[in-house]
Amino acid sequence: MGTIFGKQEDGFTDQDKAILKIKTQRDQLKKYSKQIEIVIEKENNLARQLMSQGKRNKARLCLKKKRFQENLLRRTEGNLINMEEMIYTIEFRKIENEVFEGLKEGNCILKELQGQLSIDDVEDILLETEEAIAHQEEIDNLLSERLTMEDEEDILRELAELQTEELNLPDVPTHELPTSEPQVEESPEITPVKRNPVLA
Repeated sequence: MGTIFGKQEDGFTDQDKAILKIKTQRDQLKKYSKQIEIVIEKENNLARQLMSQGKRNKARLCLKKKRFQENLLRRTEGNLINMEEMIYTIEFRKIENEVFEGLKEGNCILKELQGQLSIDDVEDILLETEEAIAHQEEIDNLLSERLTMEDEEDILRELAELQTEELNLPDVPTHELPTSEPQVEESPEITPVKRNPVLA
């Protein structure tokens, strides 16, 4: 079976398959360890039962079997610890290799980017920027030196005019407005009415 970029055609590397095999063996040992614990408990209960029945020799034999299973359990647990450590070590080494490959690839990209921009180019850009700033400062200084107090007052007045235009205020009339006295209409003249004397 051929390999593609370090992986088998099924998508797993040889390292992945080796780790999977070790984990399978570990799981089998855990299952076997559980079975041993059941046997130990069974032999212990049987020894107690035989002792209560006065069958000392048979109880002694059960305890011997129990001790054998306990020794077997200790060896099994020791193998489990070794397998766990091996799995952790292999997986950690894989992570270290992946990190190293990532750093290696990143270093290549960084070198490529650095090659696109040389130190001379950076110095030229910084020099041009400094020259442009200095040129602008020189222009500002020349303008500020040529302005008199009268110029400053004119500028402030123009600013005030611009502000007034933005507010769209109507112009204040500069000539005198005509004044006219209000005309009073003459009321019509009332003619008194003559009354005849009344005879008593």
